[in-house]
Amino acid sequence: MNEIDEAQGRRWRLVLGSAGEAGLGGGGLGNADDQAMDRALGALYDSGGQGGSGRRSGGLGGSAPQVSRWLGDIRRYFPSTVVEVMQRDAVDRLNLTELLLEPELLEAVEPDVHLVGTLLSLNRVMPETTKATARMVVEKVVKEIERRIAAATVAAVGGALNRAARVSRPRLRDIDWDRTIRKNLANYLPEHRTVVPERLVGYGRKAQAVKRDVVLAIDQSGSMASSVVYASVFGAVLASMRSLRTSLVVFDTAVVDLTEKLADPVEVLFGTQLGGGTDINRAIAYSQSQITRPADTLFVLISDLYEGGVRAEMLRRIRAMKEAGVQVVVLLALSDEGAPAYDRDNAAALTALGVPAFACTPDRFPDLLAVALDRGDVGAWAHKALHCQT
Repeated sequence: MNEIDEAQGRRWRLVLGSAGEAGLGGGGLGNADDQAMDRALGALYDSGGQGGSGRRSGGLGGSAPQVSRWLGDIRRYFPSTVVEVMQRDAVDRLNLTELLLEPELLEAVEPDVHLVGTLLSLNRVMPETTKATARMVVEKVVKEIERRIAAATVAAVGGALNRAARVSRPRLRDIDWDRTIRKNLANYLPEHRTVVPERLVGYGRKAQAVKRDVVLAIDQSGSMASSVVYASVFGAVLASMRSLRTSLVVFDTAVVDLTEKLADPVEVLFGTQLGGGTDINRAIAYSQSQITRPADTLFVLISDLYEGGVRAEMLRRIRAMKEAGVQVVVLLALSDEGAPAYDRDNAAALTALGVPAFACTPDRFPDLLAVALDRGDVGAWAHKALHCQT
């Protein structure tokens, strides 16, 4: 083989495992690092998963020490994006969920959103000895998400609220001189080297009064794990803005109001319980009871719309919200994975009511909030946005 063929043969051998050696000319992996990578891949993927037949040729043996060594190996030989995928596959294929309750194992894991979702689903059965470590893992992921989205969210939302507050007769201290000059360039007097500001542009007084209310209602069903994590962090960021009054409720067949915990998104997440049934109608009913200024309220429902409650009542409540002046947006997912499985009949019914329903990535959510708070056409924005899938 030439050099290119050898590189291609190595990659195919790592993909196919030992079963692919014959088809690749019978050559094995001579490099010690390649052999270690092959063992790590074989331990996970040679087993055939939970549904496979016969004994696995690899495997992690179901013990924390072996899993810890394997986690160390994959972190050594693979990039972090691949590590996250392999960890997720290990939990799914080899049923390692119970081992995640051991603090020593959690310390070796590469934290990511999906791992946080798994830990939250184990919240009720998690022993006290593990909770401190689990909290550290969740906190690390939350801080990374905050670093990723906080500044963009504050800038986008703040800009939308400021635009809404602009006035045409501002006080001197409230004049936006940059925009005023731009608006009056036609009135430039070259002999005086000045602009005559016939039209003043400014902002409303930056009072402490709340300008808009935002209510987030988050579906806790198991498929919504990543959305719960991201929405909780976004809720905490919005709650930090004095010009917004932010409420957050999570629901399955019951509704839990976590608004008082919004200052700490980690506390919010540990107040959730992933899994169980879904009663969207009950969650909407509770959210309605919290809305005191319909015309100034944005209601965001994050759900795959698989309703276990009364569907007709759910749609009636959404219609009533809109007729009262509430701006309603439905997100089928708030995650990096794109469009999820969702109830298409309910999504179509909401669209018929004039309520946009689509999946959105966290990176685009600040822009979505800005459009919504600026009372723009969210549905039109969603169709144009590259990372939002209707």
